[in-house]
Amino acid sequence: MNLLPKTATEFGTTEYWNNFFKKRGKKAFEWYGEYPELCGQLHKYVKSKDEILIVGCGNSTLSQDLYDVGFKQITNIDISQVVIKQMQEANKLQRPEMLWFHMDATAMNFSDGKYSVVLDKGTLDALFTDESEATISTIRKYFSELSRVLRVGGRYVCISLLQEHILRELLNYFPQNEFVFRVIRCLEAEQKTAEANGDESSMPVFVVVATKFKKLPLKVLELCMAGEEIQRVQTAEEITLSILAAQKAAMVCNGLARGSIAGFNEVCLDLHKPGQNTARYTIHVLDQKPVRGNGKYAAFIVPQGRETEWLFSTPKGRHKLLASAGHDRLAIVSTHRGQTYNSLDSVKEELTESVKSLAPAGLRAQIPYLSLGSDVGQRETIFSGHSAMSGNYIVEEVLGNDQRIFRRLVFLNNQFVVQSEAAVKVRKFKGKLEKVIDPGHLACQHHLYMTIGVQLATNLESGTTASNDVLIVGLGGGGLCTFMRQCLKSINLVAVEIDPEMLSVATQYFGLKLDERLKVEIKDGIDYLAESAQNVNSQWRVILFDVDSKDSSQGMSCPPAAFVEPIVLGNVNKLLRGTGMFILNLVCRDDALRQDTVEKLKTVFKYVLSYKLEEDVNEIFYCSDSAALDCADKWQKAMKQSATDLNGLAKKAKLSRDDLVDLEEFVRGLKL
Repeated sequence: MNLLPKTATEFGTTEYWNNFFKKRGKKAFEWYGEYPELCGQLHKYVKSKDEILIVGCGNSTLSQDLYDVGFKQITNIDISQVVIKQMQEANKLQRPEMLWFHMDATAMNFSDGKYSVVLDKGTLDALFTDESEATISTIRKYFSELSRVLRVGGRYVCISLLQEHILRELLNYFPQNEFVFRVIRCLEAEQKTAEANGDESSMPVFVVVATKFKKLPLKVLELCMAGEEIQRVQTAEEITLSILAAQKAAMVCNGLARGSIAGFNEVCLDLHKPGQNTARYTIHVLDQKPVRGNGKYAAFIVPQGRETEWLFSTPKGRHKLLASAGHDRLAIVSTHRGQTYNSLDSVKEELTESVKSLAPAGLRAQIPYLSLGSDVGQRETIFSGHSAMSGNYIVEEVLGNDQRIFRRLVFLNNQFVVQSEAAVKVRKFKGKLEKVIDPGHLACQHHLYMTIGVQLATNLESGTTASNDVLIVGLGGGGLCTFMRQCLKSINLVAVEIDPEMLSVATQYFGLKLDERLKVEIKDGIDYLAESAQNVNSQWRVILFDVDSKDSSQGMSCPPAAFVEPIVLGNVNKLLRGTGMFILNLVCRDDALRQDTVEKLKTVFKYVLSYKLEEDVNEIFYCSDSAALDCADKWQKAMKQSATDLNGLAKKAKLSRDDLVDLEEFVRGLKL
């Protein structure tokens, strides 16, 4: 028998509720948990001496349970005469002092200030079914009546799901009318509702406590999302955003409980400690089609410092991890900077409830935790700074799985992306241990393939010399500049960087050394190109773009869209010598935007070649007008020779013992 309304608006009608209770009979209906789940909060705000008014009482057992534990002064009202008669009959012998009245809560006939507590369990939600003028008018009458019958110091205690329109109206009315306003999340009621639903899913349940005062010197807004800590907030919007975030997370968990997301995008959630704005963990949840022999669900904890690796920081990497983990669903947990994690076991214990909430429905087995080792990893911040261009950043050192130390530059507004990385060697100097940067370590593999392009341009212009013959737009931590300076001894470099803070970081922490062969200009890259293009004597062998975008919403995170506009590319072409080459590092997740960029390159340059890195989102474009590269065979032959030369030069400079480039794989990946 279907007892649910056909439309949400029916919740507010007398006819619906009369019909509901006739069908339901004497069986109690509990919307948001029962007394055992609610008593922990109710007993904080309702005392046995209080005169209590329960509005929209229905046939809930809440008032009876309160009466039985010592709350004797209880009045119940409801819009349904049917349920009032039912409850009067059921309680007249056992609870003779309890009062029951058929009454509309928006037009009560009680005297002003009669009650010290008005208790509302789901009534506001039932009344506030839409945002029509008629409904809002009804709600404001309801609030006005609540305020009228409450005495000064009295409390309106409302148990609600707090849909956004309900929450905003509560915040609009009570703080403006001299009430202290507090919202508490009631996790016990949520868990009970989930068990009752049978699918272990529920929506967050909240207790609103609005305490009436004659006059408040300022608005008082408070929030408690977990535990006992009450957080004082400054604005109503802070409460709204916290509630909406909890509701969104619950919807995600409910969806994950009901079915698989195999074939769909992964789900991402941030976990915060109560009262903290910064995330402590980020969890990515992925599903694959069930595989015989697989477990249903596991959690994978990424060690500190390794969350930026391709396997953990990219959707493709995480799907690869899922495929190898031996489970149909995987929750991949990454830690955050600025937090303390004592041990892997303490992390597991802290995550238990959150990980369980993301499990498939019906899972009873213990959830296994996977990781790469027996500890939670090591990460140390050695410098914190602020860039006017990029915001707060840190320089940190991370202990890798091979016990090597890596130094990283990370912008905190995108902390799962490493801006620059260097390997650190520890050596003894004058009897003391010191850390030095390893110039042969290329953290960003795309730098290797950009360097091949520089070597190709050098080969094409063999026998000539020129000052300032390689221009790099985008310095970052200086890793590309340092590697090319050490490996390609015949070139001179100029790097253009808009952010002076990056030059300071590169020289102090990442081993960048400035001299006659390597200079840095602090300037906007586009302006620098435009001004240089006006100088007939300004010519370059190679120009490289390796600059990231601060606006990730455009689908292209490297370079900024302005850098691939025709006027900028035209200036680049004008600045290149006859056999010169333009090399672009492109990071673009939008196929249409990528194709548009390719068309712009082809419009400006006669010949365009690309190489897509297998495990990264980077794609390197090599652009030239040189007749020496007018067909695919010439490109491939020249590229293979340049890669061979680079392997030899790196060994000669003692930057690597092994070949840096797999020649056959590289040539296969080239696309004209």
